[in-house]
Amino acid sequence: MQLTLGISPCPNDTFIFEALIHQKIDTEGLTFKTYYEDVETLNQWAFQSRLSVTKLSYFAFAHLTSSYLLLGAGSALGFGVGPLVIAKPSTLNQIQPSLFFDEIQQTYRLVKPLRVAIPGRYTTANFLFNLAIRGEFVFEERLFSTIEDAVVDGEVDLGLIIHENRFTYESKGLVQLLDLGEFWERQHQQAIPLGGIVVSRSLPFDVQHKVARVVERSVRYALENPSAGMDFVRSYAQNMDDEVIKNHIQLYVNEYSVSLGSVGKAAVSFLLEKAKMLGLIGLYEEHFLL
Repeated sequence: MQLTLGISPCPNDTFIFEALIHQKIDTEGLTFKTYYEDVETLNQWAFQSRLSVTKLSYFAFAHLTSSYLLLGAGSALGFGVGPLVIAKPSTLNQIQPSLFFDEIQQTYRLVKPLRVAIPGRYTTANFLFNLAIRGEFVFEERLFSTIEDAVVDGEVDLGLIIHENRFTYESKGLVQLLDLGEFWERQHQQAIPLGGIVVSRSLPFDVQHKVARVVERSVRYALENPSAGMDFVRSYAQNMDDEVIKNHIQLYVNEYSVSLGSVGKAAVSFLLEKAKMLGLIGLYEEHFLL
C-alpha cells in the first residue's frame, strides 16, 4: 500500500525518515511517496487533507485534531529547543532596555511598531512569539530559510528563526533578543512541542498503527546507525556545513523523537489546552494514536 508522506528538508526530518524512505527497515508492506516542503507549506496542506502522513507544527495540529492523529514517534520536542527572536544590534536601540517581570514571565516593551519575519502563521514559533512579546508589529510570512538574510538586509526588524538558523545567525552579525523555548519552559515548566508526525484519521485503523510502528522503527534505526543516511541528509540541508547538520540533529532528535512518553504527551496536551484557553481553537478531539 502506498501512502503520501510530507516532511521538511531539515536535517532532523531527513535523518529520522531516511531508513523508512529507502526501505532499510521493515515497512510492513507500506511504501511512501515523499514530499519535501517547509513546515508551513505542510501545515497548509494538512488543512486541505492532502497527505496521509505528515510533519506538522503543533500549533497547526491544535486546529486539526479532527483530521489527524499524533504518532508517538518522530516529534521535535524537548527542552532548550525553542525558536529564537533575532535582530541587528542596532535594532535593539529601538527597544526599551528595561524589562518588566512577574513571577513567571519576561516581556519586552517595544517603542514603535516593528516589522517581523515569521516562518508561518500556524508554526508553533509564531504561537510562542505572540505569547511572549507584547507590542505593535507588522508580520511578514517568509520561508524559514530566508529570514536571517531578511534581517541582515534590513527588510525586517526582527526575525523569528527555526531549524538550522539557530546555529548560523551569530556568524552574520545578528543577536538574540529572546529564546522562546526558555520563555515557555520558565513560564510553564513544560517541554516545548515544536512539530510532530501525524496520520490521517481517514486511513484504516490497522494502517494507522502500521505507520506508527514503521516511523518509530525508522527513528530507532537512524539513532543506531547515525552515519548511514548522512549523504541523504546533506542533499536536502539548506546549510551544508557538517557541524551545523550534526548540531541540528543532536538538538532536535532526542528521546522524545523515539517516543513522546509521559513528559512529551503532557507537553502536547498542555499546549493544546493553552490554545483553547486563549480562544485560538475550539474543542479538540482525542489526539494520540496509542
